Amino acid sequence: MAPESAPDAAPGTPGNPGDGDTAGPGRFRVAVRQAPGAVVLALDGELDHDTAGPLRAALDEEISAGSGRLVVDCSSLRFCDSTGLNVLLRARLAALDAGGSLELAGLRPPVVRMFEITGAHAVFRVHSDLDEALAQPPHER
Repeated sequence: MAPESAPDAAPGTPGNPGDGDTAGPGRFRVAVRQAPGAVVLALDGELDHDTAGPLRAALDEEISAGSGRLVVDCSSLRFCDSTGLNVLLRARLAALDAGGSLELAGLRPPVVRMFEITGAHAVFRVHSDLDEALAQPPHER
């Protein structure tokens, strides 16, 4: 059995994030897929200091590739600390600078609380679930 990669292992080790799953440590995964009008990054597990590397790498790659609209599906995200929040905030700014957007979908109560406490919920376009997000047109800025 091969050992799991380190949380901040060099991008590209598990494969191209645009082609499917990017494995993080056992308690966090990022799955990237193309959807009509958006790239969806589905998060699963606990996003924190030790697990943020794969998400950072996937977001950086999609923004660098010119993916205009990114929708982060948080419906399976059970926890997000300040490191995870900062990864999302920085990626949102980078996406905006590149002419795109970063939206969130399906926030669960523990994650909503982190966003409300910090005021971050006010800067993101948030959808109740992924289906709603994909049914909406991209946000004009």
